[in-house]
Amino acid sequence: MPLDPKFLRAEELGIRLEIVSGLPIWEAHPVWKHQKAVDRIRAAIAVATGSACACVHASDVYVQFPDGSLKRPDVAIFCREPSETEDAISLVPEAVIEVVSKGYEAKDLEIGPPFYLAQGVKDVIVFDPTSLLVLHARREKTLRLTSPQLIALECGCSVTV
Repeated sequence: MPLDPKFLRAEELGIRLEIVSGLPIWEAHPVWKHQKAVDRIRAAIAVATGSACACVHASDVYVQFPDGSLKRPDVAIFCREPSETEDAISLVPEAVIEVVSKGYEAKDLEIGPPFYLAQGVKDVIVFDPTSLLVLHARREKTLRLTSPQLIALECGCSVTV
């Protein structure tokens, strides 16, 4: 799906624009502390022994979900390489990891997890680098943990948050 020009314009202005269930949500570009946390988490993603999942991960790319929503997860984990290269990825991630940005806590902690789970994401992890809270949500339960935490994902990947 070609991205609407408003998304490209928002990017030029230093704004991350997302559409979640028809609701436009914006956020300023992440700060250095946020990006360091994302990089550390991505480096800790591993394939479990015997897993068929390739644990391909992407950072801050548009994903178009089945309901038409466009989101940019901090980390999206896929079991295979998404085929799309120029536009939004239409493959639903197996897992999503969000790092909380100061001032955008509600977006990551309240809006994100239920949305992702409703769209078929199996594991949703939200990490707050300030409080070290790790929220791990699955359809059947949500756990509140403290970082550092090794988490085995349903897809066969693991990650330390």
